[in-house]
Amino acid sequence: MPTIRTGPSAGIPNLPEWAAVEIRGLGYHYRTLIGSNLIEQIGNHTPKHMSGKTCAVITDTNVGPLFANRAKRSLTSAGFKPTLITIPAGEKSKTLRQAGAICEQMIAAGLDRQSFVIGLGGGVIGDISGFVAAIYHRGIPHIQIPTTLLAMVDSSIGGKTGVNTNDGKNLLGVIHQPSLVIDDVAVLKTLPRREFNQGFAEIIKHAIIADTKMFGILQGWKASEAPALKQLVLRNVKIKSRFVGKDEHDLTGKRALLNFGHTVGHAIERAGNYRKFLHGEALSLGIVAACAVSIKRAGLPPRQRDAVIDVLRRFELPTCLPKNFPRNKIVSAVKFDKKFQSGKIRFVVTPRIGAAYLTTDVMLDDIREAVDAL
Repeated sequence: MPTIRTGPSAGIPNLPEWAAVEIRGLGYHYRTLIGSNLIEQIGNHTPKHMSGKTCAVITDTNVGPLFANRAKRSLTSAGFKPTLITIPAGEKSKTLRQAGAICEQMIAAGLDRQSFVIGLGGGVIGDISGFVAAIYHRGIPHIQIPTTLLAMVDSSIGGKTGVNTNDGKNLLGVIHQPSLVIDDVAVLKTLPRREFNQGFAEIIKHAIIADTKMFGILQGWKASEAPALKQLVLRNVKIKSRFVGKDEHDLTGKRALLNFGHTVGHAIERAGNYRKFLHGEALSLGIVAACAVSIKRAGLPPRQRDAVIDVLRRFELPTCLPKNFPRNKIVSAVKFDKKFQSGKIRFVVTPRIGAAYLTTDVMLDDIREAVDAL
């Protein structure tokens, strides 16, 4: 179970307060720091977790111009030697080819087995930087500094790393737990509204599968006026870490509950060639489809499905597909999902808000009907 600590940043007076969630599992333990203006304090927190002095700061063309220099200055002032590596922004960069190019730059910069990787960006950067850290010299430490709400509450926690193939998302990857996660909620102010809103898809998903009280809170919020972001991020980090701690390698089905909405969501992303919808937007549509399947296969009351749709709309997330969207491609893409095992669909359903379970009773026709209804 995660524990929480609070205090002044790195013990330095007059700096913003932060909260720390201690995340523990079988063979791993790391800390997630949650607060404001933490990027300027990276150099103060890193020495507690890293023995090496050389590192790669991996970021993208959107995030780098905003935060990379601040991160480098903090690291340099603490005696580290950072190498900045910037890749094109977007899902299309999450490939084996790009991972290899990053590794080549790290080799050219002289990084070795004592070095470490910092991923500074959203979910794409977190996934590919973690993957690079996992394979470079057979594994070096990784620090996650997520810069989107979605990455803070979901992808930065749990150690899943990976790259995409032509046939699907994250089909190549490895579990490589971070050594430290730093959530600077102040950076969320720089996000475009659409990018910020998509993070609430993962938050709403957490509420559906595990937190009835949080679902009720979200029913009274709007993304444009969501209060207490620090507390919200902390609450969701705790939820995610509990699932991961029970099933780090996704073997028992407990961690798989976090995939609620993702089977159809990932398929929608692929059908749209990763350009039509952001991940959280595709997940929102996947959640609607999963609720439709849950009505049929798990007895979810239709009024609770309607409540889910209302909350998704409150945060300006899509609940219907465009009329001309290639729905047939969605169903075809579902077959490439990692949750297919021995030809059976492992689908997460919810019998009521606040609970979920994994079933193999869902048929492809059930998914097709749900997609057709979007």
